[in-house]
Amino acid sequence: MRIFLFMVIGLCLFASDATLEIVKSADNRPGIALQDASTFGNDLVKQKFFKLIVGDLKVSAHFKVDSTYRYSEYESIVDPMLKSGDYLIRYRFREGSSQALFMDMRAYALPAADIIYERSYRVTNRARYPFLVHQAIIDFNDFLKMPSVAWMKRYVIFSEYTKPKHSDIVVADYTLTYRKTLVSGGLNIFPKWADRQQRGIYYTKIGRLRPILYYYNIYTGKQHKVASSDGMLVCSDVSRDGKRLLLTMAPNGQPDVYQYDTTSGLKQRLTFYPGIDVSANYIDGEKRIVFVSDRLGYPNIFASKIGSRAVEQIVFHGKNNNACSAHGKYIVYSSRESDNAFSSNTFNLYLISTQTDYIRRLTASGVNQFPKFSDDGESVIYIKHYASQSALGIIRLDYNEGFLFPLKGRRIQSIDW
Repeated sequence: MRIFLFMVIGLCLFASDATLEIVKSADNRPGIALQDASTFGNDLVKQKFFKLIVGDLKVSAHFKVDSTYRYSEYESIVDPMLKSGDYLIRYRFREGSSQALFMDMRAYALPAADIIYERSYRVTNRARYPFLVHQAIIDFNDFLKMPSVAWMKRYVIFSEYTKPKHSDIVVADYTLTYRKTLVSGGLNIFPKWADRQQRGIYYTKIGRLRPILYYYNIYTGKQHKVASSDGMLVCSDVSRDGKRLLLTMAPNGQPDVYQYDTTSGLKQRLTFYPGIDVSANYIDGEKRIVFVSDRLGYPNIFASKIGSRAVEQIVFHGKNNNACSAHGKYIVYSSRESDNAFSSNTFNLYLISTQTDYIRRLTASGVNQFPKFSDDGESVIYIKHYASQSALGIIRLDYNEGFLFPLKGRRIQSIDW
């Protein structure tokens, strides 16, 4: 059980519209207003579309967004009362044949009200409408030559408890508005993206005899067994070329970090401590690893060069640093800030560099856990508990801004971005 205390905590999650938690605002951002010209959907559906667009614009951190809902005909002239901002986006969702859905978007430069941008999008499955919105905001952001927000269209993968000893693997958009179950039946845990293109995942299935690591192709539905081990078996990281995996295994009852070659099937043991070493990530050009260990008597963050038994302590504060994620030379980790025996403790997220003494606190209150870097390393996703509520959080590192998606009703075992 001590092993899984490091790695598993049940969470209650359900996506809602994004709320903004600003750490530091940028007042020189262009202002943007919205007008809905949709011919599809009732008022509730139209509000869902509107909130998703507002959320994407806010999470980009590039705009000051007017959150007032307005309706307009798509071809009508621009209301003079709206000419005080920088841009107006007029959008229209319209119905296609079968389950197809279209989204038209037109942008006006204010105050002149000149049309500067126009594009249309289509999905064949209406359930995927969040990706219409994400792509539209990505493209408009690129048109304005803002820093890329292409990460918005990437999938999130998570394991969701459905009943005792049963959990499903679910794929979703980053707001969890779109969700599709990929793997069900039995206890399926610790999903991890297998490649940067997000074509497949690794996940662990807990069988009767031993855990088994599977590879699953999210497009074809085909899967195959990768490895099995006594004790425990979890894939915590994948090399950028997808040819090497970092696994936590306990073939002799003691969890250690192994490197697995997907071509040859050979395993290389990387840690040798007679305690708990788990949750490894590649760092520093994949020449070293960072991992969680109890070798100080409590969970903390350590690093080691691949092929060497020498271990370096990375974090020097906190008495329970039980989760981390890495991207290049940066590490984000969760650290316990209080020691309350009869009430909840505070866990905050910190960002550090492996090459300098740089350290930066990313959160200020609540219980913030299970951080994961985005593929470009510019954002962090995490789980936040506060005031008897739970939320999915996103931190935009370059902008010192955080965004919270209130959550309820779902128990998430683990998540990857």
